Order: sequence, then C-alpha cells, then structure tokens
Amino acid sequence: MANSFLEKKFQLSQNKTNVKTEIIAGITTFITMAYILFVNPDLLSQAGMDFNAVFVATCLSAAIGTLIMGLYANLPFAQAPGMGLNAFFTFGVVLGMGYSWQQALAAIFISGIVFILLTITGAREMIVEAIPNSLKHAIGGGIGLFIALIGFKNAGIVVASPATLVDLTKFNEPGAILAVIGIVITGVLMTRGIKGSILIGIVATTLIGIPMGVTNTKLLEFSIDIRPTFNQMDFVGLLNIGEAGIVGALTSVLTVVISFSLVDMFDTIGTLIGTGAKAGMLDEKGKLPNMNKALLADAVATSAGAILGTSTVTTFVESAAGVAEGGKTGLTAVTTGVLFILSVFLAPFALLVPAQATAPALIIVGVLMMGAVKQVDFDDFEEALPAFFTIALMPFSFSIANGIAAGIIFYCVTKLAVGKFKDVHPTMYILAVLFILRFSILPH
Repeated sequence: MANSFLEKKFQLSQNKTNVKTEIIAGITTFITMAYILFVNPDLLSQAGMDFNAVFVATCLSAAIGTLIMGLYANLPFAQAPGMGLNAFFTFGVVLGMGYSWQQALAAIFISGIVFILLTITGAREMIVEAIPNSLKHAIGGGIGLFIALIGFKNAGIVVASPATLVDLTKFNEPGAILAVIGIVITGVLMTRGIKGSILIGIVATTLIGIPMGVTNTKLLEFSIDIRPTFNQMDFVGLLNIGEAGIVGALTSVLTVVISFSLVDMFDTIGTLIGTGAKAGMLDEKGKLPNMNKALLADAVATSAGAILGTSTVTTFVESAAGVAEGGKTGLTAVTTGVLFILSVFLAPFALLVPAQATAPALIIVGVLMMGAVKQVDFDDFEEALPAFFTIALMPFSFSIANGIAAGIIFYCVTKLAVGKFKDVHPTMYILAVLFILRFSILPH
C-alpha cells in the first residue's frame, strides 16, 4: 500500500523510476551536501550568532525547503543555506557593512517575501532575463573566489601582511598544516569521484586533528535549543535612518536585499536548469517542469530560514549527485529532507569540528563554482570588462555586493560606449544608478 501511495503521489512509473532508486538517490544527495551542517554554523557564528542554534536552524530550514521541493514541486532537488550567501551574510553585511546579525536576518526575510511575490506573479523569471548571461556566470565565479579566500583565511594559510596586504603563512602552526592535509584528502577524493567527498574530508580532517592538538576532543554540552536565533529579526534597526537620512538608509537596505536576492536567484535557477538538463528533465523549449513551484519552494524556505535563524536558503548543486544516481521525482527530495530532520541529533558531534576542517570544504566549493567563468567570452571586451570587475572585486573588496554592483555598472557603461544602449534591459540601468548613488553620493 505504501508503494502504491508513493507511486501515485510522485508518479514514479511515469518518470521511469522506482521507490528504491529514489530513496538511494535521496541518501546520496544528503551525503554530498551534509557538509553544510558543519560549515554554515561555523560561518554564521563569526557574525556573533549562537553556533548550536544555527546548527538546528540549518537542519530545519534545509528540511523545510527540500520537503516543499519534493511534495509540492515533485522535483529531486535539495535545499539548504547557500554557500556564498552565508559568507556574504557574515563578512559582507554584518562585519563589512556594520549591520547586526538580527538586522541581516530581517533583510533575508524581506528578500524571501519579495521572492514569493515575484514568483507568484511570474516576474522572478522575467527579472533574471534582464541580467546578461556573462554577468550571471561571472557572479558564480566571483563567489567561488570569495569563498576560497575565506577558506584560506580560516585555515590560517593566507595571513595579513603590512607590507603586501596578504601573505602565505610559514606553516609552523599545526592548524595551517591540518588544513593543508584536509585540502589534500578532499581533493584526492573529489578527483577520484567519491560520493560525499567533502563530508568525508571534514570528518577525516577532524579525526587527524585530534593527535595534532587542533580538534577539541571534549564533547561539549549541547541542547536542541533554537531560541537564541528564532524570530530575532530586527526590522526597526534595519531601517534605522540615523545620519544617512531616509534616502541613504533605504538605499543601503535595498543594496543588501538586492545582493541577497540576485545571488540566490542566479544560484537557484542555474542549479535547477543545469541539473535538470543533465537529468533530461527539460522540455523541448529548454524549460524545467514545475519551475515556478521550485522557485516558490526556495522563496518560502528563505523566509522560514530567516525566522529560524539562518542565512538565505537556496537549491544546492550537489543535488546533481542524487540525480546521477537515478533520482527523478520529489521522493528523492523527501528522503533528503527527512535526513536533515534526523541530523538535528548529530549536533553534539558538529561542535567538535575545528575551523581548519571546514576550511578545505570552502576552498573545494570555490573550485567547483569557478567553472562558471568558462562561460564568459573574454575575447569580447564589452563582456569581459564587467565580468572581470564582478569576479575580481568580490575577493579583493571582500564583498559579493561590491562585485555585483561593479559588474552591473560597467556593463551599462561598455554598452553605452559602443552605442548598444538598446541591448541593455531597463532594469539594468535602474540598478546601475542605484549602485552609483550608493558608492558616490549616499553615506555607506
């Protein structure tokens, strides 16, 4: 009877799959992306958030988004707080722009609500079409470099230098040495195509760190308590006018919301289309069935995640691992979602993982995201210049938002310079003006 229900609910026969295949695919997806359970709390705790509460929020928000994806959209994709977006949350918005983490959560909630409205009206796909492909790919590559830089910094491999700004460490610290070992282990596993390579790398590095004195072997007390981050959004503080004035305050907030929104938008749609293509799920027009339902799952999960206490939830490219195992329906996603719920009970072990064990994961994810750069036509200077500024300014200015802003501004500039102003969507000009005001006239 259970099989009959699952057959009817997920249309397994119609999609040429079965319960066993879908469950195995769901487990595979979970294993490949479970590293986020360790990395996300580590990154957000650097913004002042409670590690334990963020861990629980990560598990629950991932479960919510993934279950909606499976039960509502009937697609095999999994969701969780996105890499790059969590780094932007901590290092860009909180530590960089001076917002509190409570205010940053409020911005994420707003972006989620905006996404829900845009998705329901169909405008979200229309907005994506306004951004040229070259910038979409450049954003992915730039985030890859930004994440890798954070990984090298957390590992202690790249250090500050008064003479050259940054420098390579002397490798006389056990932490940096352990991080290098972790990079080698994870890199070898990835090269050999081992499923769950990043998670295995984190666990192996943590264990190796015990005799090296880096891993704290004392099992810390943990209670499943999400209260420190639950419903802590500070909307009043986010919209605080202060010295900047009402226009400056609103522009600053808009910059944060747009940055969260653009990165999430491109990440999710790119993952859905790319993974769907590999699975042969696209129709003759190159569109993914139930695309709007998938986008709505992402939007709802983002708002739910903000309430729970975590950064933007997005669709994970690691879903491709489950698809490669034969996952074609929402049963794959439901399996992954259930495993995220069960992961709440792994929390005490997550506290043992040192930053040097999660740093290699950031670096490897950076490698994977850099692949988007090859889609940029660097032989066409009109496309190359804005793409380069997008990619370079993210790590060099330690801000994803700065990279996106520079790319949009220079894309408009280059097209205007050659008289191709009609080739640029009006939305791009609006964004460019807002970003120029942000950097030159208004306080920031």
